[in-house]
Amino acid sequence: MQLAKQVKQLIRKEMLLEWRSKYALNGVLLYVVSTVFVCFLSFLNRPEKLTWNALFWIIMLFASINAVAKSFLQESKGRHLYIYTLVSPTALIIAKTIYNSLLMIGLTLIALLFYCMVFDFPAGGDLLMYIVATILGSLTFATIFTMVSAIASKAGNGGMLMAILSFPIIIPVLILLIKLAKNAIDGLDRSVSLDDIGMVVIVNIMVMAVSLLLFPYLWRD
Repeated sequence: MQLAKQVKQLIRKEMLLEWRSKYALNGVLLYVVSTVFVCFLSFLNRPEKLTWNALFWIIMLFASINAVAKSFLQESKGRHLYIYTLVSPTALIIAKTIYNSLLMIGLTLIALLFYCMVFDFPAGGDLLMYIVATILGSLTFATIFTMVSAIASKAGNGGMLMAILSFPIIIPVLILLIKLAKNAIDGLDRSVSLDDIGMVVIVNIMVMAVSLLLFPYLWRD
């Protein structure tokens, strides 16, 4: 009960800080909108299905890095110490992950809506299944980058370390997500994608479990 209360208060704190500043959210939205507009100017005609899918996931990958990297990297040591005296590390990592997941889902749905307005969704595709793939992708990006951001925040050059640590983890997951999204664009039967969905869910569970195990030791340092 105490853990749930701490998680709730931490999520509320993250939302209040984001609402007061808004610079991170507005920056990510500006990046997404400007990137989609540049792609629109580059493709005079509607891109092919594979290109359409690849462009969207490239945009969302870099948008997620910009949105989630600030979780731990932009917090001062004084704030870390203050939070350390108030809540448990388990509550902190759970709250950060939940908040980043909600943030990424919102950003992804907004980006997908704008992307489909600029480039029509491919004919014959399963839009609902594609939305499921993007939501799963948002959750995966949030859990992975939150964990990596926590590790990188303990190093001197956190931004560089985050890029190095994220690369071998995110590439296999990105391949799974692109395959899942391609099945939706091609309009394949949804049962074909069940194995890929299961793999993405397992990856999220494993990353969250590792975060819960490792973060208390990182936080103690």
